[in-house]
Amino acid sequence: MSTDALKNELAQLKKEKAAFQAQFDLFQEFISMARSPEEPEVIKTMLRKTIEISADLAGAELGSLILLDTDGGVTDSILSRGHIPPELGSELIEKVLKEGLAGWVMRHRKIGLVKDTKNDDRWLVFPDQPYSAGSALALPIISGQILLGILTLMHSEPGHFTDGIVELMKISAGHMALVLENAYLFNNLNESLKSLGKAKRKIEAYSLALDQELENCRLIQMSFLPGHLPQPPGWHIEEFFFPANRVSGDFYDVFMLPGGYTGLAIGDVCDKGVGSALFMALFRSLIRIFSGQARLGRSLIDAESQTVAAGNQPASARQHDQIEAIRSIALTNDYIAQENELCMFATLFFGVLDPENGKLIYINGGHEAAFVVNQNGLKQSLTPTGPAVGLIPEKEFGYKEIQLEPGDLLFAYTDGVTDARSPDDERFSKERLVDLLSQPTTNAFELMERIGTHLFDHIGKAPQADDITMLTLQRKP
Repeated sequence: MSTDALKNELAQLKKEKAAFQAQFDLFQEFISMARSPEEPEVIKTMLRKTIEISADLAGAELGSLILLDTDGGVTDSILSRGHIPPELGSELIEKVLKEGLAGWVMRHRKIGLVKDTKNDDRWLVFPDQPYSAGSALALPIISGQILLGILTLMHSEPGHFTDGIVELMKISAGHMALVLENAYLFNNLNESLKSLGKAKRKIEAYSLALDQELENCRLIQMSFLPGHLPQPPGWHIEEFFFPANRVSGDFYDVFMLPGGYTGLAIGDVCDKGVGSALFMALFRSLIRIFSGQARLGRSLIDAESQTVAAGNQPASARQHDQIEAIRSIALTNDYIAQENELCMFATLFFGVLDPENGKLIYINGGHEAAFVVNQNGLKQSLTPTGPAVGLIPEKEFGYKEIQLEPGDLLFAYTDGVTDARSPDDERFSKERLVDLLSQPTTNAFELMERIGTHLFDHIGKAPQADDITMLTLQRKP
């Protein structure tokens, strides 16, 4: 290899080494800023550092960098030293991109060299210009096919930027584009993280407010459930209520009625969540109101004889009062069905007990069958006497009457019991429940404890999918 060839190769290696060193310095600066929590404007600092390193590499006295978006619009500009007022800077940039050297570089996407600013029309001189230049070098900063910006270097003496400097800066420009692109990506990511942080804080605040509203809803709903169950003389009543979520569509109620009667209700509103909880409160309130003053002309059907039972037909005055109270289900159905655009309904069991003689008149509106058990096991099943409540206006509801003897126990529940799932997704099932009810039982507490123990052993660590509600009424032996 000739001496000239060796010299050329050595000169090229020096240029590449210098360009690589400039890239390395920029990367070091970028990493330092990225790690520093006190650096608020990574891009601004990186741009200034890019100009300074480029100026040192080319021996320039002054430099500027114009940043462009993908459409060629100016997004920012910066001088390595000094300051240009924003109004003057905007005017200068618009002019140079239209008629000056930077505009020529942007249109041609190649290096623009002005050896003598006095003899090159691409160099513009402005009145009150904050700097003077004898020579200039402008380079496109390109990443792939994207023009990121235009770097312009200046020197007060003409002819400062030689062909060697131009070649060096051509190599450096590509390296700088890579660093700048990473800085852009980091800055965009940083801004995105800040935006996500703000959004996260807003979501957390909203979630906290929503959580508080749900807690208020839960407290309001719990206030609709009886805090203390009335215990008529000679009778014992137990309940078990375990909602799956904070608010529940299940409800139960036990309350005293005029004439010494006791009303018992257990129901399950369709769907879940706050909507079900609101309708649960509505169903419970309507049943209480209508059962206390139900003489509003609505007839019922005797489910055994299929005869109409209006207010004046029952065989006894006490039976008449019980039927008047049980008519509340038909009235509740009419109100809900006529005023319900959401098509909400409930399955429910409602009974009116005469504690004096043990007679219970009830309506089962599409609900799970209630059971009567005694010390020998399962005695009777109280299946539905009518449809779910709230679906069809003016729908006829049948009622039935049973006699609860001393020792008899009435057990009512919602489908959260039989539909409870194990970790293997196996249902608890009605068969398991009936098996537990068929075993000898002496009191309501013992029965409830037996069912609850088996039920939660079955659920184990599986998530609870539905509300679990049970209600028992026992005539003491």
